[in-house]
Amino acid sequence: MTDLHAAAAAAGLKRDWTDASGRPQQVADSVLEALLSRLDMTPAEQPFVSATVGAPILLPGASAGMADLVLEDGTTRPLPVSEAGVAAPLDVIGYHTLSIGRHRYTIAIAPPRCPQPSGRSWGVSVQIPSLRDQRASAFGDYGTLADAAAAFGRAGAAALAISPTHALFPADPHRFSPYAPSSRLFHNVMLADPSLVDAPFPDEQSGDLIDWPNALSARLTHLRRVYLAENLRLQAAVTAFAAERGPDLAAHARFDALHCRLGGAGWPDWPTEFQDPASPAVQRFATEHADEISFFIFLQWLADQGLEHAQKAARKQMAIGLIADLAVGTDRAGSHGWSRRSDLLSGVSIGAPPDPLGPDGQNWGISALDPYALQRTGFSSFINTIHTALRHAGGLRIDHAIGLDHLWIVPDGGTAADGAYLTMPGDTLKNIVAIEAHRANAIVIAEDLGTVPPGLRDDLSRRGMLGMRVLPFERDTEGEFVPPAKWDADAVAMTGTHDTPTVAGWWKGRDLEWRSRISGATDPGSSTQRREERSSMSQAIGISKDRLTPPLDEIMEAVAEAPAALAVFPIEDLLGLEEQPNLPGTTDQHPNWRRRMPAATPALLARPDVQRRTHMLSEKRPG
Repeated sequence: MTDLHAAAAAAGLKRDWTDASGRPQQVADSVLEALLSRLDMTPAEQPFVSATVGAPILLPGASAGMADLVLEDGTTRPLPVSEAGVAAPLDVIGYHTLSIGRHRYTIAIAPPRCPQPSGRSWGVSVQIPSLRDQRASAFGDYGTLADAAAAFGRAGAAALAISPTHALFPADPHRFSPYAPSSRLFHNVMLADPSLVDAPFPDEQSGDLIDWPNALSARLTHLRRVYLAENLRLQAAVTAFAAERGPDLAAHARFDALHCRLGGAGWPDWPTEFQDPASPAVQRFATEHADEISFFIFLQWLADQGLEHAQKAARKQMAIGLIADLAVGTDRAGSHGWSRRSDLLSGVSIGAPPDPLGPDGQNWGISALDPYALQRTGFSSFINTIHTALRHAGGLRIDHAIGLDHLWIVPDGGTAADGAYLTMPGDTLKNIVAIEAHRANAIVIAEDLGTVPPGLRDDLSRRGMLGMRVLPFERDTEGEFVPPAKWDADAVAMTGTHDTPTVAGWWKGRDLEWRSRISGATDPGSSTQRREERSSMSQAIGISKDRLTPPLDEIMEAVAEAPAALAVFPIEDLLGLEEQPNLPGTTDQHPNWRRRMPAATPALLARPDVQRRTHMLSEKRPG
């Protein structure tokens, strides 16, 4: 099997790896064979290389001489290349072209570090659909977000971290998870706010839980009415937006229009003649249903306008404003998988290996950008993805940032345990993030939780990408909680995330109640363990270990005193709510992504207990 192992290593597949417990693991040969058969390692015609400002640039295959460099702005200059194929350092951030002899390269030059938050400030994290405003709405949208951003800014927050706004599936209202998008190149049009163009907003059922199938169907119907009434008035602005976004937007709109007509889980369920975006059948459809495609282009414009409006509302009061969230991958059956199929890994899905929190591993059922395709296309899809995320944001949180260096890939038909790590071009991906963050003057938060490979956190810190220090996970080698005052300074301090129990819920064991209800069995050991954990946390924050009610104010104050420049608190913790937005490992057993806030944001912030907390945060972290 020596040849197999050598081929796997050459492809970037890691045969040997270390699990979360520090135990060495080895991937079975059958898994390596299956994964190798799914990788297209055709080399790029024009290599893409990257470096930071002031660092030498290694040019594979180049020989000594004077290269012709064309900067991004079109200016030219000579650049010496050594006998070792190393070009002299550059001080111009951006994407440039270099030619020497018969070789041609794309050169990405990044700043040494990403922009940093100033002073000591605080922010809030929210799920956009959960928000309420003064309207009777089935779910929050970009207009609701703008109102919330203004309210949080007035309360002293410097940032508002939001759930992903990636494009979902307007034709399939059952797929509402923001982390399994149709495309990350465009936005979720179902959150578009018609009132932004002075169109009426419909009265909708506004319950405590979002009824996504009925709510999205009704909202789409209303948005069609808005399009029919307003398209002519807004046509010039929409046409200019479409020209700016180019063919990718047209293809995305065609996908959404086709999906509305053909149904199914996505393009693999469509008749064969529609599965190829360049087929005559698709071209005929585009001609015969031009107005339907224009409708979805209009919705993308309206979504873009809504996010721009929300960021402007945020920046009137906030130093950072919106912090966008970047999901790790996309649904292969979605728009990106249809229109730019070769961009994505094929025949595999991504996930996580077995660990103590998930003994069977995790298969997320989504795909990711193919590292070899990235090289062949000049990393265009990744550049556009980051640019889209930062278009109207002052920050970016990268979900599962470990995936920048390597991804756990699982062959179709296999279990999550039947996977292996695939090496990604981490240096180049991080340099691209830094370039785009520099251009947007945006901070970068890299989610570095879970099985973190050695050296990753040091690398993120060196690049100015902030890690995440989340209260439930900050423990020493004995499992005891570490006081927030001792957390890392180069990471965002947090009481929780959308995947963790709220502070009040954790203290009361609400997450344990949910697990017991779902499994149908009670685990006495988990309750005993939680009591011990509460005692450990009490000691870490300096309160009595016999406290029965959740010490929410004390915990928030302790986290506010962490050395991080930015501390972010889920809105659920700011309000003292017990239920969490998402319970990992569940689908319909728990109302994931369906919970709404109890009132409009300004009313919530006016509550005495919430005012007390925001005042405390602003005193501890004045910005």
